[in-house]
Amino acid sequence: MALKVELKPGEKLLVGNCIITNSDQRTRLFIDGKAPILREKDILTSETANSPAKRIYLAIQLMYIEEDSSKAERAYTDMSREFVAAVPSSLPIVDQINNEILTGSLYKALKAAQRLVEYEQDLLNHASARRSGVSSDDQGR
Repeated sequence: MALKVELKPGEKLLVGNCIITNSDQRTRLFIDGKAPILREKDILTSETANSPAKRIYLAIQLMYIEEDSSKAERAYTDMSREFVAAVPSSLPIVDQINNEILTGSLYKALKAAQRLVEYEQDLLNHASARRSGVSSDDQGR
């Protein structure tokens, strides 16, 4: 069964090592075969991977698109251990990522890594709100 991808005008799609850029109208593609495929919105670069969870996502992305992923695998292993040590509550998500990687489901590992990025952002938002709340209370005293 072919993968159906609908692209917005100007949207980019990574297929294997090729970037496909859509023209000025909506397009529907049907892709048969096995190649790494990522939408532009799902692609991180070293510049946009500006947090620990995003760097983990980037390592998995490289494992997904590169033929020789040994360097990315080592980076992922180191970063995920450090992340869990710093944020132990992230262990269930990291375990899911690890299971997907071990079974060769790298696209599913990327999706789980997106949840890790969202979790990290939620934690940062919560911490920021707590700091703001503490500051407001302290000022009222």
